[in-house]
Amino acid sequence: MRGMGNMQGMMKKMQKMQKEMMEAQENLNEQQFEGVAGGGMVKVTVTGERQIVDVALDASVVDPEDVEMLQDLIIIATNDALKKVEETTASTMGKFTQGMNLPF
Repeated sequence: MRGMGNMQGMMKKMQKMQKEMMEAQENLNEQQFEGVAGGGMVKVTVTGERQIVDVALDASVVDPEDVEMLQDLIIIATNDALKKVEETTASTMGKFTQGMNLPF
């Protein structure tokens, strides 16, 4: 019967950890992350759910003769924002899996 008490305690800990993980994920999803390119002349804002919510362009980068440069800057800023989401997610959610040998 001693093993049942340990099992119940472990289940409670797992439920608590699951609840904390869900709260942390919800918090991440509500955050916004800004990526920049061209010295801040292009800014892309994404949510933790990786949805683009804003693109801000400095008028000086809008050159009809060089659309490709603007496209590249938008891609760079978007990737920068997404990288910030990934890094924040890894550091926030990683504390829940620290020490566990989980396959990916």
